[in-house]
Amino acid sequence: MVSSIPLALYVHMPWCVRKCPYCDFNSHQLKSARPDDSYIAALLRDFEREVPRIEGRRIDSVFFGGGTPSLFQPAAFARFLAEIRRHADVSETAEITMEANPGTIERGRFAEYAQAGVNRVSLGAQTFNARLLERLGRIHSAEETERAVEELRLARIENFNLDLMYALPGQTVEEALSDVRKACALGPAHISYYQLTLEAGTVFHARPPSLPDEDTAWRMQTEGQMMLAQSGFEQYEVSAYAKDGAHCRHNLNYWRFGDYVGVGAGAHGKVSVSVPEGVWRTTKPKQPTEYQEHTRRAGASALGESCAVPPGDLPFEFMLNALRLNEGFRNDCFENHTGLPLSAVLPQLHAAQQRGLLQPRPGGWQPTGLGRRFLNDLQAAFLA
Repeated sequence: MVSSIPLALYVHMPWCVRKCPYCDFNSHQLKSARPDDSYIAALLRDFEREVPRIEGRRIDSVFFGGGTPSLFQPAAFARFLAEIRRHADVSETAEITMEANPGTIERGRFAEYAQAGVNRVSLGAQTFNARLLERLGRIHSAEETERAVEELRLARIENFNLDLMYALPGQTVEEALSDVRKACALGPAHISYYQLTLEAGTVFHARPPSLPDEDTAWRMQTEGQMMLAQSGFEQYEVSAYAKDGAHCRHNLNYWRFGDYVGVGAGAHGKVSVSVPEGVWRTTKPKQPTEYQEHTRRAGASALGESCAVPPGDLPFEFMLNALRLNEGFRNDCFENHTGLPLSAVLPQLHAAQQRGLLQPRPGGWQPTGLGRRFLNDLQAAFLA
């Protein structure tokens, strides 16, 4: 039943002070002091048009991503959260995450965000090395990251994530491990530790910087993972490490092939009306001005483009997400979220097992260490 599939809400806030040369997200350089309330009004109009698709279902997490959501005033978050609760069932214990750039946080601001309803923050630290921060085009300093963490603690937001990247231009293994050491010392509940990749459409892709070689990047990854484990962080996904009980509920919903409504410029969504024939992917207009204009147009239908996922594509889409998790997936989760019997993928499961990429677990399957290392090959085995 569709009602048994968890539901989340993603809210895209597309402005940044400056576009980073490695970023391929839908973000736009801010041309005024602060985004105004007209964008919040557009988000609410967008959400109201999505409500018929999710009638009778409960939202268990909300994620404000960007861009730099912390450019918006706390009152904007309070207004948005209050309004969506008027139109939909939002769990009283919902995880509500806001991404923040340490360089955009003013003293005392996190306490106001917490009062508005934010209970989890993801800080884009990336590195604590001044030379590398400059190379990445970041607008903050290591000291500002440390001050932001102090502000989080004063606001009693203990559930926070630090984003860290490795294999940066000109970075040494010791510099990468120093970043991990400093991040752990700040006592976050969660750390995202992932390799810099050169994505199409970015400045770095057009003019590639000199990056560490594969062997060096592998050392950064494995030795960083060891350091994280020694500090009490459990790896539960390709790039996600958490203290006990601090797994990101919103991202887990993605990886377990749950549903999510996406609102905002360029936001994507996945909503199941029925399974397997009624799983819909949605995309909103990318440009903020165009997006806001579309929300003002008359009509009750949902905004943007929608297309049904062919049932034959669902196994690959499920595995593309679920196999990122160290725990893999439960058989009943595959069947409930895709509407397909496990027999639809048993030949691929057994073939991957013979290659040493997958192993059975009680009631399900999980990647082996080799499968996690060659994840792309493992996922590709489920292409239709």
